[in-house]
Amino acid sequence: QVQLVESGGGLVQAGGSLRLSCAASALTFSSYTMGWFRQAPGEERNLVAAINWSGSTTDYTDSVKGRFTISRDNAKLTVYLQMNSLKPEDTAVYYCAAAPYSDLRRVRTVKDYQYWGQGTQVTVSS
Repeated sequence: QVQLVESGGGLVQAGGSLRLSCAASALTFSSYTMGWFRQAPGEERNLVAAINWSGSTTDYTDSVKGRFTISRDNAKLTVYLQMNSLKPEDTAVYYCAAAPYSDLRRVRTVKDYQYWGQGTQVTVSS
C-alpha cells in the first residue's frame, strides 16, 4: 500500500523558514512526479510546487517563486519543500502528492495526482 507521510510543519513567525519533508513507501518513487499542494480553510487545494522524476525540472505557483524550493532525493524516497520568507498568507495545510506523469504541464491540479499524504499544518503568524 502506497504511503506518503509529511512532516516538518508548525508555527513560525512571518519572515521565518520551514522545511517540509514527504517520505514515500511502496511506491516506485523515481517514476513519479511529486507535488506539494496547500489548502487554507474554506479554499480549494492548489498546487504550490512540482518536481519531475529526476529533479531536473520544477514548477512553482507565482506567489511562492523565489521563496520556496522543491527538491527530491530518490535514494531516500523523499521530497522536500524549503519555505523561506514565510508570510501569513502561506498558512494552510500542506499536502504532498504523486503523479504518474513526467510532463509538469500535465500535473497542475488535484485530479492529476494519484497518491496523497495526510497533510501537515503550516501556520505563519504576523
